[in-house]
Amino acid sequence: MKIANIVVDVASSAIDSIFDYEIPEELSTIVKPGVRVIIPFGPRKVMGFVVGLSSNSDHNKLKPIESVMDVTPLLTKELISLSKWLQEETLCFRVSALQAMLPAAFKASYEKELWLLDEIDEYPEAWQQVAQGREVFPFEDLEQSTIPVKEVKQMIDQQMVEVKYVVKGKEKVKTNTYIDLNITEQAALETIEDMGKRAKKQTQILEYLIDQDAPVKLNTLLNKMNTTRATVNSLLKKGIVRKEEKEVYRDPFQKKFEKTTPLSLTKQQQEVIQPIHQSIEDEKHQMFLLHGVTGSGKTEVYLQSIQRVLNKEEEAIVLVPEISLTPQMVNRFKSRFGDDVAVLHSGLSVGEKYDEWRKIHRQEVKVVVGARSAVFAPFKKLGIIIIDEEHENTYKQEDYPKYHAREVAKYRGEYHNCPVVLGSATPTLETYARSLKGVYQLLSLSNRVNNRALPDMEIVDMRKELEAGNRSIFSESLTEQINKRLERNEQVVLMLNRRGYSTFVMCRECGETIQCENCDISMTYHQTKNLLKCHYCAAERPMPKQCPSCQSDAIRFFGTGTQKVEEALKVQFEQARVIRMDVDTTSRKGSHEKLLDRFANKEADILLGTQMIAKGLDFENVTLVGVIAADSMLHLPDFRASENSFQLLTQVSGRAGRHELPGEVVIQTYTPEHYSVTLAKDYDYEAFFHKEMQLRKRFGYPPYYFMVLVNINHENHVKVVEVSQQIANILGGNLSKEAILLGPSPSPMLRIKNRYRYQCMIKYKEKREVDLALREVLKHFQKQINQNEIQITIDFEPNYFM
Repeated sequence: MKIANIVVDVASSAIDSIFDYEIPEELSTIVKPGVRVIIPFGPRKVMGFVVGLSSNSDHNKLKPIESVMDVTPLLTKELISLSKWLQEETLCFRVSALQAMLPAAFKASYEKELWLLDEIDEYPEAWQQVAQGREVFPFEDLEQSTIPVKEVKQMIDQQMVEVKYVVKGKEKVKTNTYIDLNITEQAALETIEDMGKRAKKQTQILEYLIDQDAPVKLNTLLNKMNTTRATVNSLLKKGIVRKEEKEVYRDPFQKKFEKTTPLSLTKQQQEVIQPIHQSIEDEKHQMFLLHGVTGSGKTEVYLQSIQRVLNKEEEAIVLVPEISLTPQMVNRFKSRFGDDVAVLHSGLSVGEKYDEWRKIHRQEVKVVVGARSAVFAPFKKLGIIIIDEEHENTYKQEDYPKYHAREVAKYRGEYHNCPVVLGSATPTLETYARSLKGVYQLLSLSNRVNNRALPDMEIVDMRKELEAGNRSIFSESLTEQINKRLERNEQVVLMLNRRGYSTFVMCRECGETIQCENCDISMTYHQTKNLLKCHYCAAERPMPKQCPSCQSDAIRFFGTGTQKVEEALKVQFEQARVIRMDVDTTSRKGSHEKLLDRFANKEADILLGTQMIAKGLDFENVTLVGVIAADSMLHLPDFRASENSFQLLTQVSGRAGRHELPGEVVIQTYTPEHYSVTLAKDYDYEAFFHKEMQLRKRFGYPPYYFMVLVNINHENHVKVVEVSQQIANILGGNLSKEAILLGPSPSPMLRIKNRYRYQCMIKYKEKREVDLALREVLKHFQKQINQNEIQITIDFEPNYFM
């Protein structure tokens, strides 16, 4: 007997194991590891992933596989073993790991159908009304009718009806319709003669098709002949022409990319590329940290390293941190490697992602450029993996499985014996510490290309601005510098790390701030719709005219959001053309690229945005960068707050003076003496690294300890406190003295979406013992988790503590 080992598409700890199914003879040639199958599971049908084959099982009677959803395996042998590793590393369900590797189009949808097993006129009138002549119809049609549940059960028991579960894939192939002659050319000429003047349009179509060497796209034919589908349908019915559907890929770009050639490398670039090339040639896995200041030419090093890989008929993955980086990055890679490049990121539609993924799967491309999930691209001959801006938080997945793309890249690099290159001007402390220890090989680019100077940075103390009577969002210095740029027709980038009009709304009479009803967080005012929004649960409410607490009309906006800055810019710099980039203006597909293209084409003088404009952008006419409120990240309850601030200030300042024109940076802050600000001014990463490492060592933070955050949430406050204490007790009883257990304590935001949240933190050095302790917790609360009574999430190396 042939047996398939299957992971079932049900995310539950009770089902998180491998199930054996018999492979029917007729499916024996297509059931292979990596394909999706439809299997009976209890009373229903579900999708499953085949992860292995065997010839014997511990169970005597096995159910057979019903059908196969894929002609060829979706997952390679490597990705199947990677899913097992992910499950163990992140303590997620195996099916969650498998689903993380595939585009959304491959997620199954489950539909419940009702089948009538007798003649329709044998059923009561109420059933006939629901059926409307159908022998099979959606079960929800029955649920919406007046037929009682008890009657439905009786009909099932009497075997008059059957409930069936249907599993459907969401993947849809796009096709174009082509028309061609279905008869010989001679027969077509005779047909035209027979038609005479009766069917003028049909005659024209036949004459046109006779002159063509290949089938003609239907839309092209209709436009050329200025006719309708009815004319073509007449010819189809007569069998004179035939139609065929040809599969086409959706094109997310719909534009031509101008071919570029490799640039000559600087002496420093040649020095850093040599070890990478050596690793490629020797087929040896190595982790490299390419530490290069902004504008030092890291991208050219990536491009020429990839070319080396392509010369060996191997493949490359390039990860970029978020959607805002992709338009310019895609341009660079598409222009260099043309149709050899596929792109995977969240800005694509489900269909576009599906098509780009299939190009990779069919080995029609050699390079993938994409965000975090592109690290799972189903390549079989990987030659290099590059992670640009490796310090970015977006490389960590915040949903299950909570993986870090860097660790997945390392696993794949070891599997394929290929180099992994981490690039950044401001690497994470953990990465830089590993490079100093020799775990990663450090490659340094300390100079900008053509030895251009880094922009001069001015720190403006906003406390002094207030003392001098300046209540504007813009300091005197920033105002003066913006005016200079406008006079010289140069461009300005302004960054503020908050979207919306203001950060909160407060009553000046009683001090009440308007809080979200579902979350313990103040709501943000959005002026365009005159709404208050919660950025955590997406709740909205109209902006009140009076204070809900004391009915005073002294209700005012506090803090500054991007909408408010945009308004202030239009008042203070009337002649300036402003483009605002934040989550609100870039939510529509392709909006990032359109806004950036407009700025590149000099259709605007000022680009105002949130973090998304801080990295990766390269505009030759930008000579001034302004940071409106550099303190916005410094005071978060997060041990990485200083590091994140330093990285952001360094990255955003790197957008100025990247070409011929020199650049300047103005940073506005209320804490100008903070070391992350003063060291960012001098671009002194080394000094920042050593200062921050001293603090990390003193307080026991990474890289001196690893960390794991256990989040517990429940609708009932008392229940969550009780469970949190039980979890702390289980952890305390299973951890050694080397590990440090903190908590349980309320999360900084106690309530989100009407659920109360508590957390425990473990600082540790030995992961195995922590894994065992956490498994004990999950085992103890398995029943309550499965019944959705309590939610427990485990986050290794967390980015967020809120």
